[in-house]
Amino acid sequence: MSKKTLVSAITAALVVGAASTTFAAANPFSDVPADSWAYDAVSTLAADGVIDGYPDGTYQGQNTMTRYEMAQIVARAMAKTDLEKADKALVDKLAAEFAEELDNLGVRVADLEKKSDNVKWGGELRYRYYDIDRDSRLGDETHNKVLFRLEPKAYIGNSGWTANARLDYEMNLSSDENNDGVEVDRAWVEGPLFGATVQAGRVPLFTAQGLMFDDRISGGTIAFGSDEFKTTLAAGRYNRDHDDVDTTLGENVRDITAEYYGVQFDYTPNDNLALNAGYTALTGIDVNYFNNLDGMAKPAYGDDNTANIWYVGGKYAFDKNVAFVGEYAQNTDADDEDQAWTAELQYKGANVSDAGSWGMYAGYRQIEAYAAIAPTYDDIIGAGYKGAVVGAMYVPAENILATIEYFDGEETYSGKDASKFFANVDFFF
Repeated sequence: MSKKTLVSAITAALVVGAASTTFAAANPFSDVPADSWAYDAVSTLAADGVIDGYPDGTYQGQNTMTRYEMAQIVARAMAKTDLEKADKALVDKLAAEFAEELDNLGVRVADLEKKSDNVKWGGELRYRYYDIDRDSRLGDETHNKVLFRLEPKAYIGNSGWTANARLDYEMNLSSDENNDGVEVDRAWVEGPLFGATVQAGRVPLFTAQGLMFDDRISGGTIAFGSDEFKTTLAAGRYNRDHDDVDTTLGENVRDITAEYYGVQFDYTPNDNLALNAGYTALTGIDVNYFNNLDGMAKPAYGDDNTANIWYVGGKYAFDKNVAFVGEYAQNTDADDEDQAWTAELQYKGANVSDAGSWGMYAGYRQIEAYAAIAPTYDDIIGAGYKGAVVGAMYVPAENILATIEYFDGEETYSGKDASKFFANVDFFF
């Protein structure tokens, strides 16, 4: 592709918003006269510092452009701070195409992104509905709500550190009411330190593929190692109910907030196999903090104020469409309700950036009350249940994900029947 054609395309797609501006400056290149079809395009890019010419003052638009020269143009375009959203999206695609050349130029795509916009905003608008049927004293439950979530990320100079947060606001559609206000669910800093990646603050934490824990702690994590073998350490304070405290039992927030300690090892030798093993401990929780199992009050994590949970599991992909996922956990401090496991067969997968993509799964989960702290699964009711699960996901348009899931089983403690229908639509931005 010639320089004329390429520059014309870049100008039209990236900076044409400014192309209508009248330039009073002198001709930037001697071989691009004012009556040339490319004059406005070349002048615009030259004035913005996106392109330059040869030492003799010519542009030589008839020459074929090399990938190296194109990478220079992409780098300068990405450094601009006034690109429209659609323009920036195209620049990002060009940066991905010429990533190797940019790297050879010593220009990191991530660095350019930081310079072009110091704060990145993401988030989602989520509609969620589920219906739970239980034969036990706990009864039925319906959830019909909309969640608006913002997830800002701010780059801290050129240090490699970022400040991150997650802010949630929930609305109840059944009663047409708002919640009490915006909840700052997470707020933390993250960056490199002595070869490791460190998080500190109210940090997100995901362990045992989500079987054991998918929540946040007030503390920190340290992850180190390689893409093949990684170790993650975590420590902090954890309140399972967060600010939803049952004061009728005479508890206060500190009483039901435990000390959290954990370690996880991840081994990923290739694209088909991923294994993990780890340990999590909760200590210092008040023994008066109860689970309500079929109307029977019992200490929340077993027989005393500690929980020691060991786990192991992994995922194996048979091919690009079929994969098996399994995980097992046990709380060695509990005399009963001490085990949790999941087995799941997955087919294909929904990718929110790929409209029309879809996936489905079927499996079985048994999550006894004291073996999991905050399991991630939306299909099952939570810890204290076991049964079969099925689900399907579909992407009707880019960044829109529709999910439907069903659970049919029973309470692990009482044996009473229970089921759950779950539907969710996420709009990501």
